Amino acid sequence: MASHIGRRKFLATLGGAAAAWPRATRAQQAAMPVIGFLGTATPSGWGQWVAATEQRLRELGWIVGRNLAIEYRWADGRSERYSEIAEEFVHLKVDVILTSGGAVLAAKQATSTIPIVFAVAVDAVGGGLVASLARPGGNATGLSLQFSDLAGKRLELLREFVPGLSRLAVLANITYPATVRERDEVQVAAKTLGLQITTMDIRQARDIAPAFDAVKGHIQAAYICADALVNTNRIHINILAAGARLPTMHGNREYVEAGGLISYGPNLRDSFRRAADYVDKILRGAKPAELPVEQPTKFDLVVNVITAQAIGLEIPPTLLARADEVIE
Repeated sequence: MASHIGRRKFLATLGGAAAAWPRATRAQQAAMPVIGFLGTATPSGWGQWVAATEQRLRELGWIVGRNLAIEYRWADGRSERYSEIAEEFVHLKVDVILTSGGAVLAAKQATSTIPIVFAVAVDAVGGGLVASLARPGGNATGLSLQFSDLAGKRLELLREFVPGLSRLAVLANITYPATVRERDEVQVAAKTLGLQITTMDIRQARDIAPAFDAVKGHIQAAYICADALVNTNRIHINILAAGARLPTMHGNREYVEAGGLISYGPNLRDSFRRAADYVDKILRGAKPAELPVEQPTKFDLVVNVITAQAIGLEIPPTLLARADEVIE
């Protein structure tokens, strides 16, 4: 049964709190293990995931400021910052680096000895992050999204929500290899479903508005590939899509909470909680090489009724009833 929530005003508060978290120094916390938390986007974009991580760590007995220190660094959606932050963590000699997505490879390139936990990676084996899921073999482990059929599932859902859908655009940051693979999977799935695809390739924030201008009036919906750049600019993207009266499909709920129409994908709060379990084991002596990579098990369908109304899309009650969460 769908649960109903209002617009999540607490996100702004949580994001502000994340930005204000103190940066504990190694000297001040000499007796404590230190986590280097490399956020690929912004504190506001990752607020819920940070909160989930800290909550799980508390449940496992790790209290920030008492027996644990966390160094937060934010790349603000700029991939060139990943290596800089990873090198800083190496210099600080943190005990474990916690990150996700494209920053994982940067962390591995910066150190082969400091343990790395990834809360979310796309195809950790194919991306060269680990030797295998069962035996990672190096200094990195965590949760990897291996489901190649997610793109097809999302397109099938989008077609149900948008009757008569035949022309679709795919927005993707082509500087991130995992996003390029997702874009290609969308194109293959679209061909199977008989959909015409237009690509909206971006490399930086200033490419987003022109990409929407180029497709306005020629498409019926947009598939938004998630990455740090898109996360950082998710509100801007949703405003542009709403202005063009375009339904949007996203990879996780945070984009729908920021004004997108539909998301289907892994529950990232659950993924970050599970990443905290890896951190706990490593801080207690386990080696990343011997901790098998796991896969997300909780997937959510989230629908924003406010957005549907704003773009003039009527969603049948039967579809809303299938959603794990409805924002209205």
